[in-house]
Amino acid sequence: MQVVSPYPLRPIRSFVRREGRISKAQLSAWERLWPIYGLSASDPGCIAFESLFGRTADTVLEIGFGDGHSLAEMAKNAPEKNFIGIEVYRTGVGNLLTLIEKHKLSNIRIFCADAVEILTNKIPDNSLTTLQLFFADPWPKVRHHKRRIVQASFIKLVSQKLKSLGTFHLATDWMDYAYHMMAVLGESVDFVNASGANQFTPRPDFRPVTKYEQRGLRLGHQTWDLIFLNRD
Repeated sequence: MQVVSPYPLRPIRSFVRREGRISKAQLSAWERLWPIYGLSASDPGCIAFESLFGRTADTVLEIGFGDGHSLAEMAKNAPEKNFIGIEVYRTGVGNLLTLIEKHKLSNIRIFCADAVEILTNKIPDNSLTTLQLFFADPWPKVRHHKRRIVQASFIKLVSQKLKSLGTFHLATDWMDYAYHMMAVLGESVDFVNASGANQFTPRPDFRPVTKYEQRGLRLGHQTWDLIFLNRD
């Protein structure tokens, strides 16, 4: 006889909360700016971009923006676009809030929550122009590969949220993860490689070099970019 647990199975997370202490500047930014730029994961229903930003514009969503410098630079360089960032670490969110204030940016909103839950529950279908996933945790040990966010189920979810011919842009400095992402996306019926089958894309000028990426380059790491277009 099969025994059914009374408790729901916990989803496999692609992250572990291991952040450092939040600084006074970041904490101050949280207290002052989160009510303006922060988004609640617990509010019912999907968000309406037009109401949120007060305009109709292309919307870019980035998962795991780290310290926020890259996302802030992109928002500064493309004021005609809306940007939504998702990050689980409060230090990164606090730092991005300080950058929003420094550069007087009005086209960024932030979630501090699990990206899969936000995509599933808060982002409307067929609404995003671009989804960015830069330098996600590669989980290099084989026994941890199940924690990698880029899996077939996640790719299907991304496709649902992107507009027709919307862009899914990924980058990593782990060769094994780069080829893993290429394989998963190459098997998807929902996406086509913008650079041709099994081809990586040279880093485009519009993607700023992140602090994490700069450190990797100093250590001699190579970077791989992948750009896929949604078929729907």
